[in-house]
Amino acid sequence: MKKLLDYQVGETIDMYLLIKQATKGVTQQGSPFMTLILQDKSGDLEAKLWDAGEEQAQMYQGATIVKVGGEIHEYRGKNQLRLKAIRPAKEDEGVTIADLVPSAEKSKEVLLDELMQYFFEMQNPQIQRVTRHLLKKHQQDFVLYPAATRNHHDYVSGLLDHVVSMLKLGKAIAELYPTLNKDLLYAGIILHDIGKVIELSGPVGTQYTIEGNLLGHITIMVNEISKAAEELEIEGEEVMLLQHMVLSHHGKEEWGSPKRPMLKEAEILHYIDNIDAKMNMLNRVMSKTTPGEFSERVFPLDNRSFYKPTFE
Repeated sequence: MKKLLDYQVGETIDMYLLIKQATKGVTQQGSPFMTLILQDKSGDLEAKLWDAGEEQAQMYQGATIVKVGGEIHEYRGKNQLRLKAIRPAKEDEGVTIADLVPSAEKSKEVLLDELMQYFFEMQNPQIQRVTRHLLKKHQQDFVLYPAATRNHHDYVSGLLDHVVSMLKLGKAIAELYPTLNKDLLYAGIILHDIGKVIELSGPVGTQYTIEGNLLGHITIMVNEISKAAEELEIEGEEVMLLQHMVLSHHGKEEWGSPKRPMLKEAEILHYIDNIDAKMNMLNRVMSKTTPGEFSERVFPLDNRSFYKPTFE
């Protein structure tokens, strides 16, 4: 059975999808509409629901399963779904959210076990204790949450998947450059995005929470590190350096970091985060690109298209 992203431009669809996100807007003429991000296990597509008043806004909220009919078309270099019919799914139709939510290729149990192995390489007891404490505190959500609402690792267990991938990159880089402090680097990788379990609403119909909008995951995590140090009665430079790793991991102020990296390990953390996020986006877009053709435009990558070679 074909999945959403298996359909090409010009093909029609008739299938059940999950509303991943729903936002309201108004046209230049003053007519209300909704932008729906619809998904199944293969990924998501954007669709516009025109002339959508308050009744439709209530009916088509995030995490709602809908029966959709429409046609795939291209708009500004990206595939979109042109809706021709949409309605909420009925309970007796037997479709569940689990049928439509993408998830990491590996199970959360396997990914968590891979992550925990990196603690055996840490030698600094202060850094290890703070990191273990915060991971244990937020583990229930950490193993399920996505890493973002869109663009990269935006699926069930995406945050855990992202961190494990980053740890593998970090290990390879630390072996090449042994002057790097592995304790700081590994701890920074594990902690840098844990604040997203407070910033985001959950793995399904993911939205920003009030805390997420007002504070953001970086500020949240810096505070969490401070609280963990107090609870564990840990003082010293390690706590401040862990906070700096989190504060600076976006690299620049205009990208959301209150501070630019001022540690070797913080600089490398920023690069590793960037590499893994962008590779996840590229792998996704290239998986639905025909060899010998260019991909759809990738907005977070300067709205560029990428060519898929005809050979492997």
